[in-house]
Amino acid sequence: MTIRGAAYVAGIYEHPRREIPDRTIFEIHTEVALGALADAGLTMADVDAVFCDSTTGMGPFSLVTHWGLQPKYFDNTETGGSSYLAHVGHAAAAIAAGKCSVALVTLAGKPRSGAGVERMSFMPGPETGFESAWGVSGAPHSYALAAQRHMHEFGTTAEQLAEIKVAASIHAQHNPNALLPFAVTIEDVINSPMVADPLHRLDCCVVTDGGGALVIVSPEVARSLGRTNAKILGHGEAIKHTDNGRIDLTYTGAVWSGPRA
Repeated sequence: MTIRGAAYVAGIYEHPRREIPDRTIFEIHTEVALGALADAGLTMADVDAVFCDSTTGMGPFSLVTHWGLQPKYFDNTETGGSSYLAHVGHAAAAIAAGKCSVALVTLAGKPRSGAGVERMSFMPGPETGFESAWGVSGAPHSYALAAQRHMHEFGTTAEQLAEIKVAASIHAQHNPNALLPFAVTIEDVINSPMVADPLHRLDCCVVTDGGGALVIVSPEVARSLGRTNAKILGHGEAIKHTDNGRIDLTYTGAVWSGPRA
């Protein structure tokens, strides 16, 4: 997929809370959708395309019914944590093809406080029965395998891996709603408890509730809003299997999707 100036990001909104036990998934989707539309100077009545993942059950089917919409276009491509990046690209492509002009992309999840269908989860793949017997049952274990292999192949150190968390903690200080707004050092990461060798607790992502939304519009709509919008310059996608790459664990699908974008 090649996109050059076909669409613009006109509105964006991030849910301010990181633990939301008093909201349903649908309420979080709705709050962030309204926030992004307000940021763009638009309303639900302007939306003619909806993009979301499977956290709502039947994806856009459930959301548009909840919102009382009749969109021209919808998409619930599920690629895990990168779903919303794919949705932005798909929305831009749909706009370029004349399928819609105001696309709403929403994210919502309650992995911290939710239970059952409100937790982000996926059906087990065909390899799960073989891997789970040996303890590969969660993200830290899978990423630990990748980290160990990267260390073996390239001499990567635990201190170098820790720099990722240090950078993330510095970025978090610029977000007043960050769950962990304080900076950490390489020593803090290395000295935190080991979760799955070589990954320490501070190497691992925090688990939070939350949500966000984007409004993607056509050039014509962007011009009518009378504000500065962000042009979408490119988009790329690639698949590298659910088990982190089968054989070579040292790189992700970004080696293909990055150049495409």
